[in-house]
Amino acid sequence: MTPPSIPATMPAWRRETYGSADGFRLEEIPVPDAGRGEVVLRVHATALNAGDVRVMLGDPLLVRPVFGLTRPKHPVRGMEVAGTVVAVGPDVVGVEIGEVVAGELVGGGGLAAYTTVPAARLVPIPPGVSVEAAACLPIAGGTAWQALDAAGIGLRPDAAGGASPRVLVIGASGGVGTFAVQLAALRGAEVWAACGERNSALVEHLGAVRVIDHRRSPLSSLPAAHFDAVIDIAGGLELRALQRLVVDGGRIVLVTGNGGHVLGPVPRMIAAALLSATSSRRISPLAATPRPEVLAKLLELTAQGRLTPVIEREYGFDRASSALAHVEAGHTVGKVIVRAA
Repeated sequence: MTPPSIPATMPAWRRETYGSADGFRLEEIPVPDAGRGEVVLRVHATALNAGDVRVMLGDPLLVRPVFGLTRPKHPVRGMEVAGTVVAVGPDVVGVEIGEVVAGELVGGGGLAAYTTVPAARLVPIPPGVSVEAAACLPIAGGTAWQALDAAGIGLRPDAAGGASPRVLVIGASGGVGTFAVQLAALRGAEVWAACGERNSALVEHLGAVRVIDHRRSPLSSLPAAHFDAVIDIAGGLELRALQRLVVDGGRIVLVTGNGGHVLGPVPRMIAAALLSATSSRRISPLAATPRPEVLAKLLELTAQGRLTPVIEREYGFDRASSALAHVEAGHTVGKVIVRAA
């Protein structure tokens, strides 16, 4: 295939300092070159995450040595993308020019017309899956998958010969939560979910057998030892209260990165380790990592119609800063997508 013509410059949404979404500006910058093991993508769709907001704000301060001590190393946000490969760098194997793929970026870069991605992180998008749906999967879907693995929610019970595990998903209406509910149900679990009342019908439709509005019915009122696993994405419940909810040998997985402005989730992670050391009800903070093999499975499930990314809003590229502001405001239902430039 003849390589497509790539312009020298491209539009991109940038902010050179840490701060809120209203500080992003649309600028014309050079198109990046593919380094060793990388490809250049023509971006078709970018999905935004709470992680984009945390990096955008430089919050907690603990992350700044990694993402930039005084200013962000990656001034362009967007870490989940779908696009077409338009150039390949040295030592790229298994990815060809013209392929339409999805993957997770290193640090950011999706809110631009072109971006570079390590080829090893990319997975071809199967027929029947839109680029918008595919862009939702690498981080949000991958995190939900890894959280269920960490919770021990695996094979369907009829294959394992046991009773259906009962799983509680706290924060079930967000990007990770909507995937966690669906994937847990696909794995044969009896899924309970906690979210706001306005999203209860959606979460039930995704596979939850019972939805709890935690504002009206505190989770502390649930019966003790009622769940085999708890997936905590919201982060609002005290750790001992989470332990009370699971059976002996049950697992609590902490997906949320919330915490104080300086140390973020670190104090909660330390407390979780201390509590787990003296209890059979283990609490495991999740550090999700890019897993292309998981992304391939998620894309396959989506192509089969068994998994449906929930997209709350789609924004044109010219309104990308508004999309960031919407995610920054919180309470996003499912995912927010920015379409191509």
